[in-house]
Amino acid sequence: MSSRVVVVIGGGISGLAAAWELTRGAHPPRVMVLEGSPVLGGKLRTADVAGHGIDVGAESVLARRPEALDLLAEAGLAAGIVHPTDATATIWSRGRHWRLPPRTLMGVPSEPSTALGLLTETEVDRLAHESISAPVESDVSVGDFVEARVGPAVVDRLVEPLLAGVYAGHARHLSLRATVPALWAAASRGTGLVEAAAHAAQLSAPATPATTEFTDVTTVPVKSSAAAPVFAGYLGGLGLAVARLADRLRAAGVELRTDATVRDLTRTPTGWSLTLGPTTRPEQVLADAVVLATPAPATARLLHDVAPVAARSLAAVDYASMAVVTLALPRRAMGATLTGSGFLVPPTEPVTIKAATFSATKWAWVGALDPDLVHLRTSVGRAGETRVLQRDDADLVDHALGDLSTVLATALPQPIDAHVQRWGGALPQYAVGHVDLVRETFAALEPLPGLELAGAAYDGVGVPACIASGRAAARRVLTHLGAAGVALG
Repeated sequence: MSSRVVVVIGGGISGLAAAWELTRGAHPPRVMVLEGSPVLGGKLRTADVAGHGIDVGAESVLARRPEALDLLAEAGLAAGIVHPTDATATIWSRGRHWRLPPRTLMGVPSEPSTALGLLTETEVDRLAHESISAPVESDVSVGDFVEARVGPAVVDRLVEPLLAGVYAGHARHLSLRATVPALWAAASRGTGLVEAAAHAAQLSAPATPATTEFTDVTTVPVKSSAAAPVFAGYLGGLGLAVARLADRLRAAGVELRTDATVRDLTRTPTGWSLTLGPTTRPEQVLADAVVLATPAPATARLLHDVAPVAARSLAAVDYASMAVVTLALPRRAMGATLTGSGFLVPPTEPVTIKAATFSATKWAWVGALDPDLVHLRTSVGRAGETRVLQRDDADLVDHALGDLSTVLATALPQPIDAHVQRWGGALPQYAVGHVDLVRETFAALEPLPGLELAGAAYDGVGVPACIASGRAAARRVLTHLGAAGVALG
């Protein structure tokens, strides 16, 4: 191991992936990961619910992207990879459940007639006779663009629940270019959205994009002619996979520190100086290179003095908060209530929850945990909806149970156990112009070699995208250290 030191700030999956990549060479640098919270893994976390470890953050990864499964395989963890059952999900709208049309592209159906029921005949006709305008030259919101082409109903009942599951955001505030590149490509060419969805289906593309792993949108059935599963999880939960990856990193010589908040970052003649710990007992850490794998607001604060232009750009990135409410219910009392893998709820519906995953039917390993219990989870909260998250845990559990009873049209029993996981400022909102903002941010850092960014704030919020971001940042650091070594020599 060389005498060079690389510090990764942030111990979520992006930071851990960066650390893993840094250890892969013949002469790896010394690597230190500094995580401000008490636990590693970021939004990949398990918790005890009725005596069983259950995912309370991201529960699956997009298997059609290789990054997550490749990392698990490299770390010797591939044996734990599992896939969902064949159970399918619905959209609950106007008092009943509707099958999500097959082969959709972020809710836009490839065959308009398959949306009949969820949409009225008039709304399906509007979808079938899309109003195709001239090619779009500048970014626009998903909702505004889709509404202009095929009407508001497609946005409200199809696109909104899917995007809310990905970003906990609102379609009319999120960038078309950043969040649904395939629809942006159609917009740029001046071709139809239905045509774009059909083309994606022919390519066996997932019905939802690569950023669908954090909340419960992965309950949506994704069918393809290809044999490979679309989504994957981990036996015992993705949080367990993180713990095992951390063990592999320690074995490779990586120093993993929690409760280690970095308060200041300054440049030195040879690299970087970090200040962490309380102001009464500050600790200084010197590094040859730094990977910032923290959320945009924290990254902006650390860049305030060393890269003010980048800091201003990142300070403009908004985040949404949400919560995952996990319930353990008596199996005998549930009977056949839980059919399918769950449901999504458009924001126009009069309930608090935005989705539910029937974990016991979606994942065989969860269903086999306890013969007397079934586990399920609901998600609460969208961008700008702070009032619902101000309720205490007991109130959130009551609302989740009440909403589930409404949607399932049956009175549910009291839970044997419940867990509320609050994710404050969890999901970056890719606003209109986000792609340009990211480009400008990285350009502002070019005069600062050895300082790299990674994480969900840039090129995708899904687990594979975050892993790709972390590993790419690490490769740039290694390139810099190699060049610096040649220069010093």
